[in-house]
Amino acid sequence: MKLDPTQLADWQIAEAAEQNIKPIQQIGDKLGLLEGELIPMGRNVAKIDYTSTWNRVKDFPVGKYVDVTAITPTPLGEGKTTTTMGLVEGLGVIGKKPVGAIRQPSGGPTFNIKGSAAGGGLAQCIPLAPFSLGLTGDIDAITNAHNLCMVALTARMQHERNYDDERLKKIGIQRLDIDPERVQLKWAMDFCAQSLRNITIGKGGKMDGYEMDSGFQITVSSEIMAILSVANSLSDMRNRISKMVVAYSHSGNEITTADLEVDGAMTALMVDALNPNLVQTIEGNPVLVHAGPFANIALGQNSVIADMLGIRMGEYLVTESGFAADIGFEKFWNLKCRYSGLKPDAVVIVATVRALKMHGGGPEVKPGKPLDTAYTEENLELLEAGCANLISHIKIVKKSGATPVVCINGFYTDTPSEHDLVRRIAEANSVRCAVSEHWLKGGEGAVELAEAVVAACEEENNFAYLYDLDMPLKERVEKIAVELYGADGVEWTDEAEEKIARFQADPEAAKMGICMVKTHLSLSHDPTLKGAPKGWTLPIRDVLIYKGAGFVVPVAGAIKLLPGTGSNPGFRQIDVDVNTGKVTGLF
Repeated sequence: MKLDPTQLADWQIAEAAEQNIKPIQQIGDKLGLLEGELIPMGRNVAKIDYTSTWNRVKDFPVGKYVDVTAITPTPLGEGKTTTTMGLVEGLGVIGKKPVGAIRQPSGGPTFNIKGSAAGGGLAQCIPLAPFSLGLTGDIDAITNAHNLCMVALTARMQHERNYDDERLKKIGIQRLDIDPERVQLKWAMDFCAQSLRNITIGKGGKMDGYEMDSGFQITVSSEIMAILSVANSLSDMRNRISKMVVAYSHSGNEITTADLEVDGAMTALMVDALNPNLVQTIEGNPVLVHAGPFANIALGQNSVIADMLGIRMGEYLVTESGFAADIGFEKFWNLKCRYSGLKPDAVVIVATVRALKMHGGGPEVKPGKPLDTAYTEENLELLEAGCANLISHIKIVKKSGATPVVCINGFYTDTPSEHDLVRRIAEANSVRCAVSEHWLKGGEGAVELAEAVVAACEEENNFAYLYDLDMPLKERVEKIAVELYGADGVEWTDEAEEKIARFQADPEAAKMGICMVKTHLSLSHDPTLKGAPKGWTLPIRDVLIYKGAGFVVPVAGAIKLLPGTGSNPGFRQIDVDVNTGKVTGLF
């Protein structure tokens, strides 16, 4: 059956494609999984037993490693996952053995304005509904582990308030003297719920908890998600969870999950989540799904474990970094690759005519509102002006030493002249450029892109980290801001200055990586500054520490760790056919 993405919604395409979906065992066979290594979670989804599989394949040859990043997107997104799925399909069409490795979608965007993260059109992974609605429960496990930690913390605070030292000693509790003003964590949930960002808990009597200010963060911003992304074994995950700093005492001592004696129970909730998930593209290519999104407020990468497996089980592993090269690729480059020891052979920069026109001064793009005709009709002047943003991201990737490939993610409203203009500008910056129509045509539409990526992977590159871990933390932040974002410098609040100095004085923290938190809608901290803004300074208002994951986390601008739900959220369109049980309306 021929499917026309211009006439069908993504969920309708997925539903039709799922009529011919391959049993998950066949996808496992494509990867070369042996009996017992595939853990079916129904007919079309599975987990991979990481420990037994890794022990067998760890000495296998390593394939080519490709990261997919992007220019600064519109709020609608520019199709990075779609391109990832399309490239995997395209590599399959030209006779290669590809494996995809992507992140699990969060319920926040799935039910809000951005939708699921399965790709789209004829370049998506299936089955769509299970993939979008919790998959095998990894994010639920993170939510529960995170909130169990908060339960342990708040219960301990209550008991320390209510009991003297002698009574605490009798019940086996040592007083930690937790400072309620220095609790580092909030509660977690996997929805966008702005009304829960700042709350008061423990109201009532002394048996109702400890009254204090608190709040929620979205689950994928939890340090436990970051730990899942970077852990390389169950023992490594257990050790990292035990190091999480939850609060500080009145005297300034760190209070960890190990101090609260909750680290073991948290790990118990995470055991199954350590195993990567397996689904497939519409064209039957294997796709590993593990860890979560939001590179603007989190690591935003799929897991090291998934990449370490996938790159040994296919000729090409195509992974994806969240948002644009200034955020997602920078973290892939300077954090994830340090943990995995892998180095990319090529980096795909996804660009759309729509986003480039916006960066050239086009009208505001708002989710839920029709696009201005500037984006659906030819406008070469607007497009050329916006290519300054593309050039900035090309420079970021080149600075890593990796080989970039620009992918024009073609929309059917684009014109040949517009594609030609972007191609000329990319090639003028000594970068391969391919127009890809994977959304419209699937793997056949991505052949040009696949061939460009194969050629790029054959080139020698000089991939190297942006900074050495001996460089002072503050200098590293400034290097990222000036050399990658284009800032004139960095401004630190007094609180941020105090924290970065304290972390620098801690020998363990001083050697940790930098995981920046800033808007994804601009190279700067200000989402209204489009293109390649000049003459601005990056304001750092806070600095967090994720000792388990191994990150120091500077927070730039006014960004929140819990997004809000928009006025026209996606959940309004999602329903269930009560006769068949099939989910409709996902996008």
